[in-house]
This record gives sequence, C-alpha cells and structure tokens, in this order.
Amino acid sequence: MISGECFCAAISYELEGTLQNARSCHCSRCRKAFSGASSAYAELAPGSKIRWTSVGSLATYSSSGGWGIGFCSNCGSTLCGLWNGEVHGLTLGCINGDPGVEIEAHLFVGSKASWDHIGGDAPQYDKFPVLKEE
Repeated sequence: MISGECFCAAISYELEGTLQNARSCHCSRCRKAFSGASSAYAELAPGSKIRWTSVGSLATYSSSGGWGIGFCSNCGSTLCGLWNGEVHGLTLGCINGDPGVEIEAHLFVGSKASWDHIGGDAPQYDKFPVLKEE
C-alpha cells in the first residue's frame, strides 16, 4: 500500500490502489505551487482512492478551471492535485518509499526556468501532449 505525509507529519494518507501517468510539469504555475523547478506527480489509477489517516492542517487552493492543490497549512508541503474538488493525483515527493511509478514525461518545458536542467530519459514536451492511457 502506498502511504505518504507532509513534512511536519500533521497530514498523512494511504492510497487504496495504484498510481499512473507520472509526470513532471515545468510551467510557471507549478514552479510557484511547488516552490521548485517543477512538480512531480502521478494520477490515481481508475478505482483507486485516497484515505486520509490524519488531516491535521489540510488546506486546499482551487484555481479557475477546476484545478487545485491540497497542502499542509502548517509546513507548506503540497500533497495532492485536485480536479473539481476531488483528489486527482499525488505529489511524488510526499510518498513514503517507492510509489511504483517513474516520471514518464516532462511537460511545458518550453516555459521552464532558465536554471532548470532536466535529466533522465523521459520525453520532453513544450506543452501538454496527448498521452496514451493504459
């Protein structure tokens, strides 16, 4: 079972199921939301669901268009991505141990920060490509 927590451990979860479509997004919005070069996240596979085991200081932010994030208002860790208020994906950095996925694509590299040097073999896309779902 996949589990995770924020930096201060006030929020924790268990994933009943698996992850899919691990990606790293280098757009300016993700750089700000994750305070880094990019986001690293994976979507919940169909039928998977998150069970919060401790919600401590869980807060959410939603932008226009239905997208949002779930984060700890105490330590600032971004834990999940939201779509229309529901958990859509998990940030890989807050997962305890091996998440069972690897980054399969780098998105919005056309707008990445000048200081961001992308490594690895995953394909890079200037925008959001149409990716096949398994």
